[in-house]
Amino acid sequence: MRRRPAEALLIDFDGVLRQYDPDAYPGFEQRHGVAPSALLDSGLTWGRLLPAITGYWTRQQWLDEIAADTGASAEAVAEWDAYRGRIDGPVLEFVRAARAAGRKVALVTNATDDLRQDLARFGLEAEFDAVISSAELRTHKPTKEFFAAACQAVQTPPDRCLLVDDTDRHIRGARVAGLSAMRWSGPADLPYLRAALSL
Repeated sequence: MRRRPAEALLIDFDGVLRQYDPDAYPGFEQRHGVAPSALLDSGLTWGRLLPAITGYWTRQQWLDEIAADTGASAEAVAEWDAYRGRIDGPVLEFVRAARAAGRKVALVTNATDDLRQDLARFGLEAEFDAVISSAELRTHKPTKEFFAAACQAVQTPPDRCLLVDDTDRHIRGARVAGLSAMRWSGPADLPYLRAALSL
């Protein structure tokens, strides 16, 4: 039997809608004696990442822990953190097309406590029907509680929701929770996603 089109889009932020350019830190290591990748790797260590994305640490506490772990100066960490990426234009147009066609769209992301500030920085506050932040929810992808809250926020049953995310573990967790899910690999995925939403 042919699967019915999804009625709601749940879209990830980092790695899907927001991208980070690898050449955004020219001369950083020479100036500070530490590579940007070392700061990122430290921040993504689960013992530091989990309290940051579940709201138990502020973003500044997370940054302080990265500095303590790597020995980076406060100036280096501040410069690293000042670059907040860029919004992928075709993905944003896809979000807008989905909403224009009557599909509910939620931003669903593991984020630190400053997500709303980032959305304001990029002028994205009005681009979604709902924003589901792990720091605000106090639970993270891919827990069933996170996905249940996301589906409730768009008032759509899980089997009518489509998650787009760039992390395999989140895709698997969403499917366990009853959602359709597709791992994002780049703009070449957009035609399939438009078809999945009957756009």
